[in-house]
Amino acid sequence: MSRIETIFANNNKALMPFIVAGFPSLETTEGAIIAMDDAGASIIEIGIPFSDPIADGPVIASAMHQALLAGITPADAIAVVSRIRKKVSAGLIAMVSDSIVRRSGGFTFIDLLAEAGFDGIIIPDIDDHDAEDMSAYCKGCGLTFTMLISPTTPKGRIAWLSSISTGFLYILARVGLTGEQTAPPDICARIEEIRTVTDLPLAVGFGISTREHVLSVTKSADAAIVGSALVGRMNSAEDPVTAAGDFVCELL
Repeated sequence: MSRIETIFANNNKALMPFIVAGFPSLETTEGAIIAMDDAGASIIEIGIPFSDPIADGPVIASAMHQALLAGITPADAIAVVSRIRKKVSAGLIAMVSDSIVRRSGGFTFIDLLAEAGFDGIIIPDIDDHDAEDMSAYCKGCGLTFTMLISPTTPKGRIAWLSSISTGFLYILARVGLTGEQTAPPDICARIEEIRTVTDLPLAVGFGISTREHVLSVTKSADAAIVGSALVGRMNSAEDPVTAAGDFVCELL
């Protein structure tokens, strides 16, 4: 089994924090990944900065903008993972726009991710035809390939998205943009519906902001993804590395 598959096989209540590579610095990204791993994060999503982030709200969009202004490149994000891979037991997933993958060489870029120590990839804006080819290539490289399921995705399409995904499925808890929310999402019925067409682990994101939300989500899903709340904490902290580790402890 891959690292991601092993993690889900051993833990069906996983926490998956999301950070932006290079925000507020590459050194912070490196330290935060290690701190969150030490704190008990199961899988860490690393967003590669993009000028037009897909479905991201103001907190993550601002972090990506600041990283780009600082000159952060996909190669920088890959280098961070290469440096810390042996120090980290958590799974590491790249969240990256299709246009970056294409500009960076397509399958060649996937090879670089695998060589650096990434365990999987999410390309939220990839089109259907390319997704099939990309899924097959990632499988050959030992990377998981995850597609997104929105609240309005019909059951037939869920089955198809599941068929080309490996590792886990990313379930959007809400429509709209990412961002902190006050109330936990009501996703139990949706999770039950999705489980009728796939055996893949289900990770829920979009608006998961507190320990209460994490506990609510993992009653029915296999993992909770926390992004905006974490990035916001890091942004407002004097020591963003410590803030990242402490927030993971708070969520678990």
